[in-house]
Amino acid sequence: MNSDLWVNIILVVLVLVFFYFRFGPTKGLKTLSAANFKQELEGSKQTVLIDVREPGEFKGGHIQGAKNIPLSQLNRRLGEIPKDRDLLLYCRSGMRSKSAARILMKNGFTRLAHLRGGISAWTGPVSKR
Repeated sequence: MNSDLWVNIILVVLVLVFFYFRFGPTKGLKTLSAANFKQELEGSKQTVLIDVREPGEFKGGHIQGAKNIPLSQLNRRLGEIPKDRDLLLYCRSGMRSKSAARILMKNGFTRLAHLRGGISAWTGPVSKR
C-alpha cells in the first residue's frame, strides 16, 4: 500500500474515534428520555435539576425548579452542587449536559443523569421567570 492510503485510513480512524467520544455513551451517566427525565424529576424531592445553558438561554425558558449553572462556569461553581443527591442535567440539545457530567464525574459526583435531546426534547412545562 502507498503512504497516501495509510494517511487516509489513519484520518478516518481518528474521525471515528472523535465522534465516538463526542457523541457516544459516557460511562456512569444515565441518559434519559423526556418521559423518564420527568419521572425522575417528579419522583424525588431530593433531586437537583441543573440547566447548564448560558443565562440568556435560561431566561428564554427553562424547566421549572432548575438551577442555572452554565457549563462555562461549572468548574468554579462546583461547591454549589451537593454530592449526596441525584443530579439531573440538561442543556439545549444534550451535548453540553454530557460535557458537564464528565466534569462532575472527574470531581467525584456519581449520581448523574441527563436529558437526551435537551430542552428541545422536553414535553413538560417551561418557566420563563
